[in-house]
Amino acid sequence: MSQDYYEDDYRRVVQRVGATRFLPGSSIEIVREPPRRCAPRHVLFDFDGTLSLVREGWPEVMVPMMVEILQATGAGESPEALRALCFEFVMELNGKQTIYQMIRLAEEVAKRGGAPRDPAEYKRMYHDRLMERVAGRREDLRSGRVPPEDMLVPGSLDLLRALRDRGLELYLASGTDERYVHEEAALLGLDAYFGSRIYGAIDDYKRFSKAMVIRRILEENRVDGAALLGFGDGYVEIQNVKSVGGTAVAVASDEARRSGRPDAWKRDRLLGVGADLVIPDFRDYRALLAYLWDETE
Repeated sequence: MSQDYYEDDYRRVVQRVGATRFLPGSSIEIVREPPRRCAPRHVLFDFDGTLSLVREGWPEVMVPMMVEILQATGAGESPEALRALCFEFVMELNGKQTIYQMIRLAEEVAKRGGAPRDPAEYKRMYHDRLMERVAGRREDLRSGRVPPEDMLVPGSLDLLRALRDRGLELYLASGTDERYVHEEAALLGLDAYFGSRIYGAIDDYKRFSKAMVIRRILEENRVDGAALLGFGDGYVEIQNVKSVGGTAVAVASDEARRSGRPDAWKRDRLLGVGADLVIPDFRDYRALLAYLWDETE
């Protein structure tokens, strides 16, 4: 079986970032000049935190659930210590499929002498709790009480329209379960831009990864990695795009406040895996595309 499904844990490969610059009058931070061998022809997006804000606050569901489970082992650790432990490994694994966080939870249960459940069962427990949290948001979108723009990273639809108008093929790849990604992409009106090119996690997690999606894009279209442009707020997609020679744009989104300023933790983390550019959202999409297509004077 191909090992493309395996996604490395976060590992900083860029220890020191030199001087960066901003495109004039914008929030677009240029870390390194992307290769100009060819203009992008295919564009890969992550979903949660990169485009969708439907699941904003998900760590506030996952971490308390894990603390409860670890407390039940009777190991005697304080809730504060367990909360710090769980938050650290949850965020360390953020960007990978959810199952990996649950595999780690099962390992932590076993370390404390407990009898861990199957990671897939932990994942179902988490999804049940998360869906309770976001049910109102999904219903607001479904009923039309809230427009999609209110639950998208600012500028998302403008950017997608502009990319589509340029004739680019757009792909969506998420560590969230595929059925939820399809449902929420439709509620947000994103399916009109991605069509059938929406991919997410499946129960047999070894049959899916963002690296697999990228390999499929390049092989089916017979293009070099330099033709790939990627947007993401997680390290996995940034790392994967860079590994094939593509241009990686880190979306250091401030999900809760939509402030237009980059989230410092995301920015540092994504610089550490080699992001070429950093943006807080897509409000400056015109300047971004002009730069990427070398149309600036």
